[in-house]
Formats: sequence, structure tokens, C-alpha cells
Amino acid sequence: MLAAQLDAYLEHLRSERQVSAHTLDGYRRDLSKLLAYCEKEALADWAALDISRLRRQVAQLHKEGQSARSLARLLSATRGLYRYLIREGHCKHDPASGLTPPKGERKLPKVLDVDRASQLLDGAQEDDFISRRDHAMLELFYSSGLRLSELVALNLDGLDLPAGLVRVLGKGSKVRELPVGSKAREALEQWLPLRALANPEDGAVFISRRGRPIGARAVQLRVRQAGVSELGQHIHPHMLRHSFASHMLESSQDLRAVQELLGHADIATTQVYTHLDFQHLSKVYDSAHPRAKRRKEQDS
Repeated sequence: MLAAQLDAYLEHLRSERQVSAHTLDGYRRDLSKLLAYCEKEALADWAALDISRLRRQVAQLHKEGQSARSLARLLSATRGLYRYLIREGHCKHDPASGLTPPKGERKLPKVLDVDRASQLLDGAQEDDFISRRDHAMLELFYSSGLRLSELVALNLDGLDLPAGLVRVLGKGSKVRELPVGSKAREALEQWLPLRALANPEDGAVFISRRGRPIGARAVQLRVRQAGVSELGQHIHPHMLRHSFASHMLESSQDLRAVQELLGHADIATTQVYTHLDFQHLSKVYDSAHPRAKRRKEQDS
């Protein structure tokens, strides 16, 4: 009964909901764990699984090393299964309703410190199409904290270099205006004449040699290559955005302003940078405060 109804649900996802093969495999893997647990508990049908049993299963999986993200996915898959079972009349309750996964550790974003960011951006520049374009992209990422999608979608009508502003379309189709620093303005002023010579297909600011808008994957590759060349490490566009946010917060201590610049709907998303700022302050304290230095000497 359990396996047959699970198979029917997976077939429903495949044929009626038309989910992708990848998504279907994910549901199958997660719900197979739930099926194995129910069979181990000798449950006759899905209606016999209650919230206390499901909570114990989640706790056990967490104890065995399952991440919070994996457990959240399992609970989401369980809710989907029970919506189907309730609709088909096989069950009257959802044991996953109101159940939340254990909180996982929030990973802090990786950033470049100010010196490393300067090293990346102040490297020797060739006066050619690719070098000028890539340098302008790097400067704009770090100057204005753009997302990769925002930079790729940026058109000429979104630039106001005399005013030092860039207008981008962010998440949720929200438009925001951002300041463009003097170094980024200079890099863009050096790039735009070379762009014009490539016979652009449209108004995209960043284009290929053939005049076509450059894609996100190509931008990621160029940023990565710049990191390897100048810093000897792999970097990605979001690392420059994280660095922008972290350095702004270190200097201004204005969380609300950084939230606005990043285009975060919820300030809780921005607050991760306060942890980075605290790490920075902790390092300064440990290296500068006499009592901290004495303690470190004793520990060693």
C-alpha cells in the first residue's frame, strides 16, 4: 500500500505536473527514505505516520549527519506527497505541517580584503578590447555591488556616468539606482569607445568582439581568470558583491544603507555582513589590544 501510493504520486508528478527528470529523482530519493522509515515502523499506510514519528525521523537523520538543507527538502517533499494523498482521499492529515528542520550553520560569504581587492583592480591594464571590457566589469561589480544578472542585463540607458549613477533591474523587477565610483567611471569611459567599434547588436553595455551581449557564463569565466592572474585564486562575481558590502559596512556601520545598495528585501539577508564585520574587528582586537596579545602569548 505504502509503495504503491508513493509510486502513484511520483507518476502524478511526472505525467500531470510534468516536473523535470532531475526534480523527480530528488523527490524519489527523499521520499524513499520516508518509505523505508515507515516500513521499519511497520506502518500499514501513510495515514499512520503522525507528527511525533516524523519529528523523530528528522532528528535521527540530523544526528546521522543530514544537513539542514537536506532535511528541509525532505519535509517539503513530504508535504507535497500528503497534499496528493489528502486530495485522493487516502489521508486526512499532513504530519509535516508546522514541522521545521533544525537550523543549520549559516556559511559566511567569502570576501576579498581591501588590499586584495585593490591588487585585483590595480593590475597592469592592456589597451585592448578584452582587457578594457573585463576591467570595466570588475570595477563595476566592486564599485556598485551588482549581481551577475544585473551586470549582464545592463544597457547603455542605465548608465549616467556624468552623474556617477547606474540604474539596474534587480530581483522582483525592482529598479534601483546605485552610485558608480570614480575608478569604475574611468574604466567605463575607457571601455565604451572600444565597445562602439564592435558594431553592437543592441544597447548592452558589455558585449563580445562580435557585438553580441556577453552571457553570464562568460562573465564568470573572465572574473575567474582575472582572479587567477592577479591574485592566484579563483574568484566569482558574487565574491566582489560580498566584498563591496563588507567593506561598505566596515566603513559606514550603516546596515540600512547597505541593504538599500544591495537591493535586499529583508534586512536579515544583509545582517550576514555584520558577522564578517565582527570577524574583522576581532582580528584587529587580537592583534592590537595588550591584554589580548598577552593571552595569545600565554596560549602559545
